Amino acid sequence: MTVREYAGRITTNVEKVIKGKSEEITVITAALLAGGNILLEDVPGTGKTVLAKALAKTLGCGFKRIQFTPDLLPSDITGIHFFNMKEQVFELRKGPVFTNILLADEINRATPRTQSALLECMEEKQVTIDGEELLMAKPFAVIATQNPVETTGTFPLPEAQLDRFLVRLSLGYAPREQEAEILEGIGYAHPIDSLEAAAEGDLLPNMQEQAAAVPVKEAVRDYMLDIAEATRRHSAISLGLSTRGVLALKRMSQALAAVRGAEFVTPDDVQKAAKYVIPHRLICRGAAAEKLLQDIIAEIQVPTEELMG
Repeated sequence: MTVREYAGRITTNVEKVIKGKSEEITVITAALLAGGNILLEDVPGTGKTVLAKALAKTLGCGFKRIQFTPDLLPSDITGIHFFNMKEQVFELRKGPVFTNILLADEINRATPRTQSALLECMEEKQVTIDGEELLMAKPFAVIATQNPVETTGTFPLPEAQLDRFLVRLSLGYAPREQEAEILEGIGYAHPIDSLEAAAEGDLLPNMQEQAAAVPVKEAVRDYMLDIAEATRRHSAISLGLSTRGVLALKRMSQALAAVRGAEFVTPDDVQKAAKYVIPHRLICRGAAAEKLLQDIIAEIQVPTEELMG
């Protein structure tokens, strides 16, 4: 099976419950194929939680949800060793992080200490509990949500943690026609209750390897570096794209190319990936990161077919 066929099965199935969001679902599918974590930043009630559940059901893999609150502790996420009085031994009680797709709901409501408990598993795919290193399941991805409207009782995600999310995007409100379909289609039972698996989750690691193998020609690689350097030199940007960010841009571009069934990465793939990979990694002064990125990309020469060989 090709990556394009596999991605098509995922997007088609998820679209049965998430209406009118084809591009967003494609981007999220590509992010999974790139082995990345996803940050959904949107107002309540736009389908963020349903989307995460739909992905897990589509892949037929494990799913767990953590509702982040100010009193949540790191051990509530990772797990803890407890003393079994009956057996007189310490036993490990694994936390909800030990799953395939983890929904970190309203992640910015937890304290920075608790937020940081996710850093190791998001980047290293492992958790350290009382000095013991435990590997995460394969596949593994974090889908985190945060509400940008409410600020009372929230703790902004630090740059170090934002950098661990491969992409950030918003679902937004459904178009009127699709919203009418939703109203018509939802009765006593939610459509997600009857959603069946459409793509084998066990195949995802292999699909990720195929996506990572999509060639990036030298001219396109230099195009990525030009974009990164431009963010670092821009007068309105105090923190530009890091090396980890450039690697994320490459991985996401490869995944988007693989989803299209392309033989190599094109500048169009880079531009589309940049829209979701770069803005949340920038710290800007008095301007929106998305607008600054658009201006930067517009000024950089795009590789031509001749240069790409």
